[in-house]
Parts: sequence; C-alpha cells; structure tokens
Amino acid sequence: MSYRIGSGVDFHKLVSGRDLWIGGIKIPHHLGSLGHSDADVLLHAICDALLGALSLGDIGQHFPDTDAQYKNIDSKILLKHTMELIGKEGYKVVNIDSTLCLQAPKIKPYVTQMQETIASIAGISHKDVSIKATTTEEMGFVGREEGLVAYATVLLSKGV
Repeated sequence: MSYRIGSGVDFHKLVSGRDLWIGGIKIPHHLGSLGHSDADVLLHAICDALLGALSLGDIGQHFPDTDAQYKNIDSKILLKHTMELIGKEGYKVVNIDSTLCLQAPKIKPYVTQMQETIASIAGISHKDVSIKATTTEEMGFVGREEGLVAYATVLLSKGV
C-alpha cells in the first residue's frame, strides 16, 4: 500500500451581496465570499490538498479564474472533478482534516451537513472528514470579518 499526504490552504475576501458557501453548504450570513466561482474556501483548500498530494498542480491550474466556464461554478463540481483526477492515478481518500478561520458566523450547526456533503463526493464516511473552526480573537483581516481562511490536510492511499 502506498500513501500520500497533501495540504491545502485558501483565502477569500468577505463582501456584501454574495452568498457564503462553506463545505458545500450555503450558510446564512450578511457577508459572502468573493471569488470567480462560488468561492467555497473549504472545498478549495481540500481540492488543493488532494492535487498537492499527487503533485498534480493546484486548483488555479485546473480551474483558472480567467476561464468563463468556471464563473460562479458550484465548488462541489470542482471537488468532484478533482476526485476523478485522484481516481485516475489509482488513489482514494483515507481521511480529510480541515480547519476554518473565521470570526463569524459560527459554523457548528452546519458541520455535520458539511461532513456528509464532502464525504459523499470523496467516497468516504462522514467520520473520516474532520472540520474544525477557530476565530482569530478579532485580530487581523479574519478578526475584522474582511475574509476567511481554510486549511486542509488529506491522506490518500493506493492499493497494491
């Protein structure tokens, strides 16, 4: 059995007039993430971690923000495509560990739904998807609610 580890990080600015998508779930909030796609910071970090684990580049190479076909695209579609790339290499996801940095809103009520959504796309149990959150104690751009950050680590395995 062969294992590969990947890590990913993503940042998005928070603005009025956009929806807030995190982990494939629309979360009610007065601010939303700004980006070319739906700007789902968590799914983007997970995609980068998956791609990085197999040296397949990054999310910007596969889904460039200069390409009109990705304008406002649902990031669950990006994750599905990334999983197809991982599968073509003969790998599968063992687990995903992630951390969100945001001052507000509180995401605890949505974590189970996020885990189930991500697990369904990744072909794993929701218990193999960890989603944690922290504030920055009102420090920096995250603390001022100007943006949010997501970190993700993935473990992949390839059967012999």
